[in-house]
Amino acid sequence: MLTIKANNPNLKSFIAVDKDCHFPIQNLPFGIFSKTGEDKSKKRIGVAIGQYILDVKAAHNEGLLHEFNVDLAQMSALNDLFQHGRKKVRELRQIISDLLNSETATLRDNKSLRDKVLIKQSDCTLYLPIEVKGFTDFYSSREHAENVGKMFRDKDNPLLPNWLHLPVAYDGRAGSVVVSGTEVVRPNGQIKPNPDEAPIFSPSKALDVEVEMGAIIGMPSQHGQPVTIDQAPEHVIGMVLVNDWSARDIQKWEYQPLGPFLSKNFATSISAWVVTLDALEPFRVPSPKQETEVLSYLKRKEHWAVDVELQLSIKPAKEPNYEVISTTNYKYMYWDMMQQLAHHSVNGCPMMTGDILASGTISGKTKDSLGCFLEITEGGKHPVVLKNGDKRVFLQDGDVARIAGFCQGQGYKVGFGELTGEIVPFSATLTNNNAQRENEHENKQQVCF
Repeated sequence: MLTIKANNPNLKSFIAVDKDCHFPIQNLPFGIFSKTGEDKSKKRIGVAIGQYILDVKAAHNEGLLHEFNVDLAQMSALNDLFQHGRKKVRELRQIISDLLNSETATLRDNKSLRDKVLIKQSDCTLYLPIEVKGFTDFYSSREHAENVGKMFRDKDNPLLPNWLHLPVAYDGRAGSVVVSGTEVVRPNGQIKPNPDEAPIFSPSKALDVEVEMGAIIGMPSQHGQPVTIDQAPEHVIGMVLVNDWSARDIQKWEYQPLGPFLSKNFATSISAWVVTLDALEPFRVPSPKQETEVLSYLKRKEHWAVDVELQLSIKPAKEPNYEVISTTNYKYMYWDMMQQLAHHSVNGCPMMTGDILASGTISGKTKDSLGCFLEITEGGKHPVVLKNGDKRVFLQDGDVARIAGFCQGQGYKVGFGELTGEIVPFSATLTNNNAQRENEHENKQQVCF
């Protein structure tokens, strides 16, 4: 593992950060923001610290980042920064860490300068942090794959023959990736309620969440040049939370022979902050043992499981509070992100800055650690009973789903904030200007969780 100065657990920022806030000085995730009320054209790079955002453009213009020899002032998407690779981003993160350190006077003792470069998160709008170039969703949790296999295929042999030999995946729709807080319109499609009758066209009646994480590609690769398992860590810049919304009834009818299509491509939500791989470095843990000998290009040289606790909650319409449904952990993944990248590119497929490699639904071995309603309810056999007496097999209109994730440090948390999405009926697009909101891929939200 790397020893990274900015990860020192004893570091303190001059900005007070509660021990349960996801954004201490040991994190410093990157996002794209503007002040509320500013024109969208002014969106720019920010770094979260406690309840504040450090305005990277303003810090650059004030000469606070002069040691960093890349022009940050014109960047309006993280792709512009991330394309320089993990080492360069590490350099910038260290400069910002030094600037925010409680022992550094530059900002700490200059209120006028602080007012120029530090903005309360509550006064900001967050945008999709990256310009998404490609979206690939893997199927890498063994527990999830086995649970689904038992429901739909063979109780005694739930895994398909290839599953233990390669990280299974499908390519999704990059243009449907939206930032946390964006409403999710219930999708229409073909469903087949009665196996003995023809399919019908209908809004999905089985809309589900999928608790996932996504690896963000920074440094691109050349067409025809695979990224080896050794090279992979230099191409992954960081991670986000992912909810790959799924219409299970549409999926059931369409998925054979080529896999998901309309059941998945209508929306995928990601968190607004990209937590760097460097910030996650202290929380790497051994991966689950792979029982089948894998081919050489997939053999692990080091472990890339990360101890990220993930929590799924929902808030029904008109209810004031969220209710926790499940708690799981990214460390359960059978196939890690570096194996996913090595497999994705082994045929020469070029990786681009802004590609997202999503983990697939993350589930553990216990009933309270399952990552989607399909598993939690065993396909509808055991509905979730909420505190208000309501029952859920799948999501209803007005429900808000929330995923939160963090790594627990020594008296601090390195987290991702929250990822939320409210389900709205298709007809709502005619009355609430949701089409414009979908095009902008933006939303204001509560960002320090």
